[in-house]
Amino acid sequence: MSDKTAQPRKPRADSIRNRKRLLAAAAEVFSVGGPDASLEAVARTAEVGIGTLYRHFPTREALFQAVYQNEVGELVELATRLGEEMEPIDAIRRWLRACVRMVAMKKGMVAALAPVLDANASIYADNAARLRGALAGLLDRAVAARLVRDDVSADEVLRVMIALCYSREMQAGAQDEIIRLLDIFVDGLGAPRP
Repeated sequence: MSDKTAQPRKPRADSIRNRKRLLAAAAEVFSVGGPDASLEAVARTAEVGIGTLYRHFPTREALFQAVYQNEVGELVELATRLGEEMEPIDAIRRWLRACVRMVAMKKGMVAALAPVLDANASIYADNAARLRGALAGLLDRAVAARLVRDDVSADEVLRVMIALCYSREMQAGAQDEIIRLLDIFVDGLGAPRP
């Protein structure tokens, strides 16, 4: 008998690829929303069978949480990258535009999966804190450059963005209108002149 403990097997490359495809397909399908935002549509868009979807995500809520977690992770990484590569105001603007897409996806998922979602799940509070932290870093940089007023918090900016996103349905053209309104808002964040 061996003293070695069994090591968990690493996922196969095709399994990792399928999971990534399913997450991307779910974000795409649920961003559009409506009656076509089903798990079958996600599997079809990812070009895998429904069984493959259920092997990776045994419940609808598991899929929702994985997609939401993945989207938040991408937004946090984007904030870091934009903070290093772009001017502060442009970084804030670009990051908020990416958030609009995530909110559209989340709204579509909530509509499609509402019967199974736990509104009290800690995933929402944890990820909201991650998003606030990502935006706070961008705002701090803009404040330090004296490009943005220093009396606006990341929480306030996120509330405005969410209010704009939830003020209308995310149908064709709505995201463009929301982004235009966000651009106007970001322009208004400019530091007051002495």
